[in-house]
Amino acid sequence: MLSIKRTNSENAEFRKLNVELDKELAISDGKDHSFYAQYNKINSIHHVLVGYEGETPIACGTIKKYSEDVMEIKRMFVLPGHRGKGLATLVLKELELWAKELNFKKCILETGINQPDAIRLYKKNGYKIIPNYGQYAHVENSFCFEKEISFNKMPI
Repeated sequence: MLSIKRTNSENAEFRKLNVELDKELAISDGKDHSFYAQYNKINSIHHVLVGYEGETPIACGTIKKYSEDVMEIKRMFVLPGHRGKGLATLVLKELELWAKELNFKKCILETGINQPDAIRLYKKNGYKIIPNYGQYAHVENSFCFEKEISFNKMPI
């Protein structure tokens, strides 16, 4: 069972997971890694999740304000030995909930062509491909996604 802790980018366990994520991305991104890495700095991220199995940190994800009503999902990662158990979906759903609680209406994200598992994760969870945004606008190896997350108010 995964327990999830809300924290920020100062969290030491998040920082360790982030190092492991960057090692993986350096391999999968190849020569493009330095381009992507410049947009994945973790200083001053105020909304970080760390997922634990018992006391062991095994997963993470963050949300970062992109605009007045949009949060950007960043730094999604599950340690290799714990994949395939739905943990990334649990982290993603908790990030969406947190964004809703903060009154954001939409989540966006970017992932690369060399991350097919990530692409499947986002599609499976209702994210739709959109034109590449911001710094990814003309990057052929990027896929950008969005999902509306507004609370649906029930009629009284």
